[in-house]
Amino acid sequence: MEIPTSESTPTEPGWPPSDGPATVKRATIDEIVIADEPSSWEALGFAVSDDVMQLGAVRIVLAGRDAGRGILGWSLRDLASTELDGLPTTASRRPPHAYASEHPNGVGAIDHVVTMTPQLDRSVLRLQSAGLDLRRIRERPTPAGAPRQAFFRLGEVILEVVQEPAEVVERSGSPHRPTRFWGLALVADDLERTVTHLAERASELRPAVQYGRQIATLRRSAGLAVPVALMSPAVA
Repeated sequence: MEIPTSESTPTEPGWPPSDGPATVKRATIDEIVIADEPSSWEALGFAVSDDVMQLGAVRIVLAGRDAGRGILGWSLRDLASTELDGLPTTASRRPPHAYASEHPNGVGAIDHVVTMTPQLDRSVLRLQSAGLDLRRIRERPTPAGAPRQAFFRLGEVILEVVQEPAEVVERSGSPHRPTRFWGLALVADDLERTVTHLAERASELRPAVQYGRQIATLRRSAGLAVPVALMSPAVA
């Protein structure tokens, strides 16, 4: 499954933008809960301990397939509200985690979390009201058919909110559905080595739309419960 973010994030040199003045508190991700088996991630070369792994400064809790489907929710620090247009969210008071070392497969951090919405303008307003830091709205369609995307900065991670194509909204029967989690894009310093390690479970490397970067996606044969893209680091 192709993760739509590979075709949709900004292309300019210098993306992602800097965090701005250090004195301004902005929301950051504490942890993300995924309904997946720890063994599935361990088989791909991720280091998991007590059903938890860490990507950069973000904890990933692997709750098992019986817990539900896909990304179940997340906890964020420094929110004005936990009402994030339907994204299951709890407030965290934990201090930021120390940045973790890379996993045996070479993956080191999350580049961005991808969500989908039937109404981008509604989602943007509600996320901003909750204290999220909007950086850009992209008004051009992606090759996958998403007409618009919005990008929020959550510390080291970008939140990408993708407007569903009109035919998807029509097929769903309602434009009033909440925003939903979709997938993850992860960063590997040596993406070629990571893709070689994953062998047939990853697609071939190809140029990403993002300036100076490469991308691969995990195939269904990788056995994960969420779509995952792998990217080379952002170009400064």
